[in-house]
Amino acid sequence: MKAAVYERYGPPDVVQIQDVEKPSPADNEVLIRVRAASVNPADSHLMEGKPYVGRIVFGLRKPKLTRPGFDVAGQVEAVGKNVTRFKPGDEVFGSSRGSFAEYVCTPESKLVLKPPNISFEQAASVPVAAYTALQGLRDKGHIRPGYKVLINGAAGGVGTFAVQIARAFGAEVTGVCSTRNVDLVRSLGAARVIDYTREDFTQGDQRYDLIFDLVANHSLPACRRIMTPKGAYIGAGVLGLSMFHLPFRLLAVALLSRSAGQTFVNLMAKSNQENLATMYQLLKDGKVTPVVDRCYPLSEAAEAIRYLAEGHARGKVVIIIDSSRHP
Repeated sequence: MKAAVYERYGPPDVVQIQDVEKPSPADNEVLIRVRAASVNPADSHLMEGKPYVGRIVFGLRKPKLTRPGFDVAGQVEAVGKNVTRFKPGDEVFGSSRGSFAEYVCTPESKLVLKPPNISFEQAASVPVAAYTALQGLRDKGHIRPGYKVLINGAAGGVGTFAVQIARAFGAEVTGVCSTRNVDLVRSLGAARVIDYTREDFTQGDQRYDLIFDLVANHSLPACRRIMTPKGAYIGAGVLGLSMFHLPFRLLAVALLSRSAGQTFVNLMAKSNQENLATMYQLLKDGKVTPVVDRCYPLSEAAEAIRYLAEGHARGKVVIIIDSSRHP
């Protein structure tokens, strides 16, 4: 089978499409014929070995993980003997390492059925971005109906989910994005949209119960100024910071986390079946609709990673594995 592989750290050019052995499912695993997989910032961070401190875990001189991809959508090809929730032919989505490939195996617990009202491309865009949005807003930010929520980076992969999820929880959403994305963010349910090229959201008079920061391009004291006395700041954009700025940001959050009444958290989202089940219902009910910016065939996986890393994607970037379905 074909799969995207890289054997050394570097830019997207290190990714090659190679013939690898088709996997077989273990007792608790599902073999999926991949129809689509989406690109996440973690793919480029791991590929480049950045931040460098991460190489302590992922390989000092060369990567231990050599297959990009975490999000997957496709059809069940076979199941292990202990699998009870799925059968061959089921359409599913969820998490799997190395999903930029024609087939993958992943534990049953990392999958749910695909809602019939969304495409494989849309389903593949959900897992990591939706985990991040849901865990940031609900689990860490304790979002409530009527909350005033600001989402910095509202047009990106996580941001487009965050705007819709916040609205589904009954919050009043302010989205921050560039000029070209104002209409998109408003169409997702934001009551107010701030164009960051024209206005600094930290200089406004509005106070927010929850700031969900996916960009980390403003100081924490500036963000704190526009928080309510019991407001929460949830940061999920720290991996995009330079090695110089990253430790200072983490330290600042740690110090401010002791602030009386207010909450400061750096979020590291984790895959979670309950989150997938929640997203299944939100997708099925039409309360959340994934935003897909561009689709690439598997042969152009390196270009897909490069495009996302440039930082201008609106919503998600998706790799279509079945090349016959690519327009």
